[in-house]
Amino acid sequence: MSFFPIEQAPARLNRSELAVPGSQPQMFEKAAESDVDVIFLDLEDAVAPDEKEQARKNIVKALNEIDWGTKSMSIRINGLDTHYMYRDVVDIVEQAGERLDLIMIPKVGTAADVYAVDMMVTQIEDAKGYKKRIGFEHIIETALGMQNVHEIAAASKRNESLHFGVADYAASTRARTTVIGGVNENYAVLTDPDSAGNRAVHWGDMWHYAISRMVVAARANGLRPIDGPFGDFSDPEGYRAAAYRAAVIGCEGKWAIHPSQIALANEVMSPSDEEVTRARRILEAMAEAEAAGKGAVSLDGRLIDYASIRQAEVLVDKARQIANG
Repeated sequence: MSFFPIEQAPARLNRSELAVPGSQPQMFEKAAESDVDVIFLDLEDAVAPDEKEQARKNIVKALNEIDWGTKSMSIRINGLDTHYMYRDVVDIVEQAGERLDLIMIPKVGTAADVYAVDMMVTQIEDAKGYKKRIGFEHIIETALGMQNVHEIAAASKRNESLHFGVADYAASTRARTTVIGGVNENYAVLTDPDSAGNRAVHWGDMWHYAISRMVVAARANGLRPIDGPFGDFSDPEGYRAAAYRAAVIGCEGKWAIHPSQIALANEVMSPSDEEVTRARRILEAMAEAEAAGKGAVSLDGRLIDYASIRQAEVLVDKARQIANG
């Protein structure tokens, strides 16, 4: 391991993250009763310009009056390039900051964007005498943000997670797609003809590089990488496949833009009983090997060593976190 220590963000269950428009207060109670891990009350894309002010008031009232249980509560503020952002931060943090866990910052482009919001939040917390420090979630959804993702990830002690905002990222990079998440039939490999002249088409994941790069930046700075939205909420299998792709390369959560996607995210982003059982067997086998003075041992015909311990510990810790709710 490097001599440079990686400080981990506060432990927070983040398998599923539900987007709820701040202009739709009739949806708040249902969200509070759901099994989602994190809720972000949205002031940005889901709220029309003439509804921004009322949405802020709705969110302040909801944070103060609704029983959200043990859910982590976040707000997605408007972008730093708008005149709505400062009032989002000031009004909500001043009036409901004690129940707010996170602030989601959209379209983060540079580390200076993070610094600007950090300065505002710090001043409000100090002035109000809050004891709990609000964390930051950053949406990486522009070419500029992806270029600077490593600096953004390290820009504040408040940072907790990075999220991939696929729709705006597609627009920013001029990608040839109009869907939100998912795959594209034109992003494929055509094989050479076989002996009979047949050729196969293998679809690929056009977002693999972007998500992988975000995962590296997040993990290198002790943050949670979270995959963003899947727009077709009538396609649960498509959602599940997208979530599995993200989970396999290191994401630990995914957005839900519809309540039906919550259970899917929780399912995919939770280790299975079989995975946890095997991880515990690995830890037991390595403990026995260490007691015998060995650095590696075989289990079920496969080599396991100290790297296996670290992999197994991740799964067992996640299972413990889920069990503790």
